[in-house]
Amino acid sequence: MKILIEICHPAHVHYFRNMIRILKSEGHDILIAAQDRGIIKELLTHYKLEFFLFKNSSKNIFGKFLHIINSDMVIYKHARKFKPDILIGFAGTYISHVGWIINKPRIVVDDTEHANLTHFTYKYFASNILTPSCFHKNFGRKQIRFNSYIELAYLYPKYFKPDFNILNELNIDKTKKNILIRFVSWRASHDIGQSGLSFEAKIKLVETLSTHANIIISSEEKLPVELIKFQYRFKPERMHDILASVDLFIGEGATMASECAILGTPAIYINSLELGYTTEQEEKYGLVYNFRNADGVLQKALSLIKIPNLKNNYLEGKTKLLQDKIDITTFLVWFLKNYPESSTIMEKNPESQDVFK
Repeated sequence: MKILIEICHPAHVHYFRNMIRILKSEGHDILIAAQDRGIIKELLTHYKLEFFLFKNSSKNIFGKFLHIINSDMVIYKHARKFKPDILIGFAGTYISHVGWIINKPRIVVDDTEHANLTHFTYKYFASNILTPSCFHKNFGRKQIRFNSYIELAYLYPKYFKPDFNILNELNIDKTKKNILIRFVSWRASHDIGQSGLSFEAKIKLVETLSTHANIIISSEEKLPVELIKFQYRFKPERMHDILASVDLFIGEGATMASECAILGTPAIYINSLELGYTTEQEEKYGLVYNFRNADGVLQKALSLIKIPNLKNNYLEGKTKLLQDKIDITTFLVWFLKNYPESSTIMEKNPESQDVFK
């Protein structure tokens, strides 16, 4: 079987890399269409995955739609030569269009309810849309709900073992609590009109917390000069070791908040819109604290870092989460290999996915 995979964000590399490894080990051919972003190329090269590039997206709405047309053309050109049997992508706009043109099944995975613009670009073209069971939006008969989080595709215990030595490698003092703070760029299409922490709130948060704990900042944007001293440089593939090693995460990115929940690190997530999976991780497992804006974030962080052996309080929630959720990687491998029968099975008997726990 030949499979064309779309990757438009560094996280997508992690979403699909174990699936790719398993499929390739079974003799299937894989072609990756990767957006031309530095970290994506770095991760694909690190994991020794072959790929071709198409251009990065524009920052404005008109430019984004023009970019879709250009990207479709690039991917279509490669698809005609590769002749895929099936196409898959996370929020897979381009593979949906190209797969529709060449009349091949196109599978889209998504977990972001408020990505309305992206949904508009793919939902009429996708064959199936796979979402977590906690996803609030309804796409109709095309939608298949899996009882998992996409982050478990690479953080499920059989795929990931944290290297807690990362803090020593970064020369971080482990006698104090360690807090990772993540700032995002707010450039994605689903981020239009949304926000997290203001410039002033970022400075106040970091300067206050730095008197109680070590601060490790990871940022997609250039930092204010006041915060540069807290920024650490490390290889992108080591991020999950850091998330597993720190005592607390504070950030504007839902993916990292969810990763922390899976790893048993308490997460404070700041975003003006709600997500089904971070809401479930708060209400069902007690692993994430959701904030719509900066109000109350600093107070919550201060109260948490004063707790002795903080992460021990989250072991039960982490254990329950891992017991409840399926291995989404083996599910995706099965779904692709057995398509379209797998779609019919899931439509008639959603509980059949429990074999992947």
